[in-house]
Amino acid sequence: MLFGREPVMVTADQALAGRDTPMAIAGPHLALGNPITPPWPEGHRSIVLGMGCFWGAERVFWQLPGVWTTAVGYAGGFTPNPTYEETCTGRTGHTEAVLVVFDPEILPTAAVVSAFWEGHDPTTANRQGNDRGTQYRSALWWDGDDQRAVVEQSAQVFGQRLAEAGRNPITTEMGPVPTFYYAEPYHQQYLVSNPNGYCGLGGTGVSCPVGLLAD
Repeated sequence: MLFGREPVMVTADQALAGRDTPMAIAGPHLALGNPITPPWPEGHRSIVLGMGCFWGAERVFWQLPGVWTTAVGYAGGFTPNPTYEETCTGRTGHTEAVLVVFDPEILPTAAVVSAFWEGHDPTTANRQGNDRGTQYRSALWWDGDDQRAVVEQSAQVFGQRLAEAGRNPITTEMGPVPTFYYAEPYHQQYLVSNPNGYCGLGGTGVSCPVGLLAD
């Protein structure tokens, strides 16, 4: 948690140098039993999102029927292969992110996106609850034009619902999936190994109607 002045996004020339070596990841998903690294089963899709602290965010999605695997990591910044400690300084430009791999025949993209909007507060820039910093910013990154259509439509629909409820506008960063860097093994499915661990997620109480979204 960072307190004091408003968090400011680091620029590329200010970012930490990072490293060429990726994080060593091994073992299956602790809740689902499937690999957390590619390749994925034929017909499955992936999407990357940021909802604040990635521990609780990952659990939101591995509990959804149709999700094949999830993993936590860092995305949207400049530093290659960052560590958790580096990301927490705000000097990598990354946000804590969750990779979700799902079967769209069971779980439509619209349902994944709705769980994202409802699972956190996308109106608070660089903050979720007491967690404050650019590494906690809301982000939703699509993989393909079909997902882009769902993401953009959902943002419009949910933004209208938020306005009707008297809430602030959406601040979520949206765009094509950037490079996803896996986080350290001890962060993966953290709340399986530590069921009473910290989870700072809190939604707005406003629902995002899946039935109104194209898929």
